[in-house]
Amino acid sequence: MRKLRFALLSLHTCPLTRLGGRDAGGMNVYVRELATQLGKLGHSVDVFTRRHNSDHEDIMTMGHNARLIHLAAGDINGTDKAGLYAHLPDFTRRIEDFRQSEGGHYNVIYAHYWLSGLVGKLLHEWWNVPNLTMFHTLGIIKNMIVGGDEPAVRIESEKFLARDSTRVVASTHREQEFLCASFGAGADKTTVIPCGVNLDLFHPIDKQEARAQTGLGEGRIVLFIGRIEALKGLDRLIEAVPRLEIPDLRLVITGGDEYSRDELAKLESLAAKLAVRDRVSFLPPMPQEQLPAYYSAADVFVLPSHYESFGMVALEALACGTPVVATPVGDLGRIIRRGVTGYIAADNSPDELARKIGLALGRGGFASPERIHASVARYGWDRIAREVVVEAERLIGVRPVPAHHTEKARV
Repeated sequence: MRKLRFALLSLHTCPLTRLGGRDAGGMNVYVRELATQLGKLGHSVDVFTRRHNSDHEDIMTMGHNARLIHLAAGDINGTDKAGLYAHLPDFTRRIEDFRQSEGGHYNVIYAHYWLSGLVGKLLHEWWNVPNLTMFHTLGIIKNMIVGGDEPAVRIESEKFLARDSTRVVASTHREQEFLCASFGAGADKTTVIPCGVNLDLFHPIDKQEARAQTGLGEGRIVLFIGRIEALKGLDRLIEAVPRLEIPDLRLVITGGDEYSRDELAKLESLAAKLAVRDRVSFLPPMPQEQLPAYYSAADVFVLPSHYESFGMVALEALACGTPVVATPVGDLGRIIRRGVTGYIAADNSPDELARKIGLALGRGGFASPERIHASVARYGWDRIAREVVVEAERLIGVRPVPAHHTEKARV
């Protein structure tokens, strides 16, 4: 197998950022896990992100053959995503300066999110190597579903990148179809590679042991882990609680940061209004290595989202042997097996969520935790990384690296 050198771009959020905050979720996990696995396969990986923490070194090791490179882009103390658009040219030049300082070249660019995609497009033109783009979420869909305020520049940039990237990586066939039908991406310009899960980290833990570790105690526990934002449908989940006539039921919500205080306050107020505040616990985000105990301690994990590009937290829950109730978002309709590993709710209305959660809590016929874990074995990161390598090799075969690649690029 040819050893490749990857440039992974994650401009607006660092893979090391604590999960559960405004800009830290599945994409951070994806970039970190993919870089680590590509390195284990013998490839060389540099992940480029904006400098966001003065305590972090400019160059950090992420694992064997994998490095994290912090470069300046906006205010280190905080620049919102839309504000980063003005810093894309400078960030791109700094990547090129870094490449020249080391005297090497990259075989393929893999950009994550639209901001990084625009940087990847520029580097593609400078370096003449294939650029892959993965959006993770699409602004136009967020605006349609929850009346979001994603800027027009994002919508137009995503349409541009869908048509002009060497390849767009979609995590589901549904996303691929949308990109082709709505953005004009050619079928030959898109490929489907699912997201993954760390099967070594996420595995079943004895429920009593997990509850002792987490301090969650007794009773029926319904769990949500993720960002605290309107898109996640948490208000619908809280509204489902009084519809579940299970006296010892508790809803545990884990996530959020300083940017989600307003949304959290709304959810706490809603729980109080519905007289279920004592049955709903709000916990801060946890380090990822602690999450398996929380997943394993729960009786059911619920993902009530209006929109998910894939649904990686549901994969994590299943890998821990916990049944999942989820809305038909991302690829969960293909992953969750009805009555065996969980249920797909028709929508996230409180009545429907309550009905499916009630079925899950009252059912005794789910597969064993070990079998639920095995149901997602095909999503291990080693397999996902190999699929990325196959796609990169296919593109490199079409577009070989030219001899002049290491010459100074001009803006």
